[in-house]
Formats: sequence, structure tokens, C-alpha cells
Amino acid sequence: MTEAPDYPFAPPAPLTPPAEWAELRQQCPVARVTLPSGDRATLLTRYDDVRLALTDPRLSREGLAGADAARITASTDSIFASPMASALNDEGHERWRRMLGKWFTAKRMQALRPRIEATADRLVDAMLEHGKPADLVTRLAFPLPVFVICDMLGVPEGDRDLFKRWSDTFLNLTRYTREEMAAAQRDFAAYMTGLIDEKRDLVAAGGTETDEEDLLTLLLRGADSEGRPMSEAGLVATGQALLLAGHETTAGFIGMMFAHLLSDRRRWERLLEDRTLIRTAVEEVIRFDPNGSGFGMLRYVHEDVDLPGGPVRAGDTVVCSMASANRDENAWAGADDMDLARTPNAHLAFGAGPHSCLGQPLARTELQAVLDVLLRRLPTLDLAVEASELRRVDGLLTTPLVELPVTW
Repeated sequence: MTEAPDYPFAPPAPLTPPAEWAELRQQCPVARVTLPSGDRATLLTRYDDVRLALTDPRLSREGLAGADAARITASTDSIFASPMASALNDEGHERWRRMLGKWFTAKRMQALRPRIEATADRLVDAMLEHGKPADLVTRLAFPLPVFVICDMLGVPEGDRDLFKRWSDTFLNLTRYTREEMAAAQRDFAAYMTGLIDEKRDLVAAGGTETDEEDLLTLLLRGADSEGRPMSEAGLVATGQALLLAGHETTAGFIGMMFAHLLSDRRRWERLLEDRTLIRTAVEEVIRFDPNGSGFGMLRYVHEDVDLPGGPVRAGDTVVCSMASANRDENAWAGADDMDLARTPNAHLAFGAGPHSCLGQPLARTELQAVLDVLLRRLPTLDLAVEASELRRVDGLLTTPLVELPVTW
């Protein structure tokens, strides 16, 4: 390895982890790397180090917008230091999570499952009508979570192409210019401001509160334990964050889940024989995928910390590679094998601690639902190309599949 190799690393194949991960875990688990901006950061690749960095308050998101924090891209602020992130920080992280957390419980998300399955069935109907081969990304993996999150937030489904463009720009590494990123941040904020204004006008006009109200309207009506409502900037940033995370990440997970299950036909056949494995299979695919967590999560080090793998110093920017941690040979028996019945499975794909992904119950429900539907509807589903021919999206913080050609 060079003194500070370029990060992120290029995998040898779309479904294979970069060779650098294993080398760093064994030889240099707390390593200096060079980000696309040219700035230096500290990369963590072992499970114990990543988990501690994600949960220790001495390393946090606060500080990532500071002048001494490493920038991911030279063109403009990354999503971690964007106006959206700043607005959410201003709300107070614990307060913000309390206001939203009650709407994202596993129980509430499971109650949505019949509607999610019905939507997946309609998309499968359209795919069958289109005929084979078909691209599972455009036919199912992308539209399903868009429909779900739009329905939850009360956002017009017809605007989904706008969200795709904005989310890609927000997740930029090397694909978009400073001007394009600034325009996307401005336009997305303006769109969300207008939508919230419309909902506020409806509430002010005397609309009666019901159990069927969308989440943005519920947040407009709501308040924290001290009776304080969420600020206007906080509402806008919340809508942006939920739309981004609610469709982009889950769409990527759906595509890669079917790619991994179909790339080794024995995995798909096992699930056909025993559908009680759906829940554990979803967790294992999330753990196993080398790109599901994308770039990783950033943390700013506020004071010196001795991690199990080595020290990090105050002022450092740390990149937590959850995907590498999920392949740590010291944390997992058969780390490089996909065990569809693996339990327990404390993977870090959704983060850990107080900043773990708020929407993970929704993502899990969608993944379990869509897998159940396709096993039922298309038991002969198979890849229409060799797994080696699949391509990941380049130049973004996340690396979903460009397309997933399937047949049946």
C-alpha cells in the first residue's frame, strides 16, 4: 500500500470487495487515505473500530462542516456538510430523532407491508407485460421505494424523476460540478419549501386530523416534549433527507439483493424451498454486499481516541467503512461466505448508535416484502447476463447497479 492511497478503492468485479480491505484489516486497520478532493482522512476497516467510531460521542457528525475537516469532493460541500445536514444539526439530533422515531417503528412499518406487497405486485405485472428480458432496476428496484416514501410523505409520485436527479447530485463524488451541486441543493430546498407551504395552508384552513395523514403534515401539527414545533428549515431538511434515504439507499439494496441471490443459483433455490429464511436472508445480503454501504460514514474527531486498531487524533476526519467491517474475519465466521440462515447478524450497514439509520425498519420491510413477492410470482427468475457483466454506478457516494437484466 502507498502512504495514503486514493479512496474509495475500485473493486475487481461488481459483486466482489476491493482487495485493499483485507490487506488493511490485517496490516493497517487505521489508515491514512486520500479523498477525491485531495484531502487526507483516516479510514477504518475493522468491525470493532468502525462500531466504536460510530457510537463514541467523541467522534460525531458535528464538525464536518468546519474548515479543518476533510472534504470529500473539491467541487463543493458534500452531503455530510450540506445546508440540509446543518439544518438537521440545528434541530438537535436527539430532539429530531424523538420527533420522527415514533413514526418509524418496526410495528408501524410492518403495518405498511400489505400495501408494499401490493405495489410490488403491480410493478411485477407491468414487468411481465413488458416481457423478458427486463431491467429489474428500472422496473422494480427504483420505483418501489419511490412509491412507498412518496406515499408516506405525501409527495406526488409524478415528481420521482426530479428526486432521482437531486439525490444523485447530493451524493456526488466526481460526477457533478460545483454549479450543478449548488443548483440541486437550491432547487430541492425550494421544491420542499413549496410542498410544506401547501400542507401548512391545508392545516390552517381547518383540515381535520386523521390517522391517514402523511408524515410531513403530522410533523407540521406536532411538537416536541416541550411544545416546540420543528422549525421551517428543519421541516424542509427532514423532507429532503427522508426522500433521499427513503428511495436511493433502498433501491440500491433491492438491486444488489437480487444480483447476489441470482449470481449463485443455489441461494435462490434455497429460498424457494424455505421462505422462512427471508428475514435472515435479507440481513445476510445486506452484510455481504461489498458496496451496499457505499463510501462509508464520516465522523469528525473532537478529542484523541484510542481505537482497538490504533489512535485517531483530534481534528481528524474519519471514514467508517461499514462494508469492510461487515467482512471482518475476526467478527464473522465465514465472513466471505453468504449464509442465508446466519444469526445473530449484527452488521453495520445501517450504522450503529444514536446516528444509526432512522429508516432501517422501513428498508427491512421493503426488502423482505419484495423478496417474498418475487419468490412467489417469479420462481424461475434468473440473471439475463453473466454476473461479471453487471456495472455499478461510478462517481457517487453510493454505488448501486446501473441495471440488472433478468429473465424468467
